[in-house]
Amino acid sequence: LIACVGNENLGKYLVQSVKKTGVICDYIAVEPVAPTTIVLVSRTTGTPDFIAYRTADRMILPSHIPNNVLQKTQFYHTTCFALSQEPAQSSIVDGARRAAQLDCKLSIDVNYAPSIWGDRDEARRVIAEYCSHGAFVKMSLDDIVRLFDDPALDEQTAIATFHDWGAELICLTKGAAGSLVSWEFGQKMQHQSARKISECADATGAGDAFWSGFLTAWLDGYEPPECAVAGSNIAAMKLAVVGPLPEAVPREKIYEIFD
Repeated sequence: LIACVGNENLGKYLVQSVKKTGVICDYIAVEPVAPTTIVLVSRTTGTPDFIAYRTADRMILPSHIPNNVLQKTQFYHTTCFALSQEPAQSSIVDGARRAAQLDCKLSIDVNYAPSIWGDRDEARRVIAEYCSHGAFVKMSLDDIVRLFDDPALDEQTAIATFHDWGAELICLTKGAAGSLVSWEFGQKMQHQSARKISECADATGAGDAFWSGFLTAWLDGYEPPECAVAGSNIAAMKLAVVGPLPEAVPREKIYEIFD
């Protein structure tokens, strides 16, 4: 994990908490002046609302993303949240360019929100530049409505736009309606049903859970439609609990209900 926290107890607590999950935290930078960023997120069964107090998270510098790390990296992942403010924006985009040159796959969660990135034109320009390196894109129906400011925009047009920007693979998540995967730069497309759950306890983090399962399956050699099934499996686990998943997910559980 490459990130930036403040030089105070909250930052130390967050780093310690992430370490307990097994994530390598050697490249989390400590910002000497700006305090640790705080985000308040609503607990909901629908799309969560949030308030962000942006400080240290946006202080990622190019030196925090060294080539020796990128050389060992299989996926270089970021989000619209991370890209929304400088200097992190330029640093992450520069890191993406270098990662692509080192044959590392790029990934982005297009979790755009006007409250964190008010300039839509800039957002689309930066996202397009990131996608130009053949990125894998995860986005939801809510994301594309917010990014393009067009409630009538159809999903096929949105997917085609991202492929025009250079994205190799796009996964559009649609909640209970499943997901639509378009890959090989739009040459192939398939709808995948969502895993049924009896009750939704908390939707916050379900999209992240889905994408973690998707990318893990891709790294394990599965085809994109199968990756969407794996993502749905992990998302279903997350939806069933309030807050984060209570423990690490055994790899075999990602694939346990494959047909």
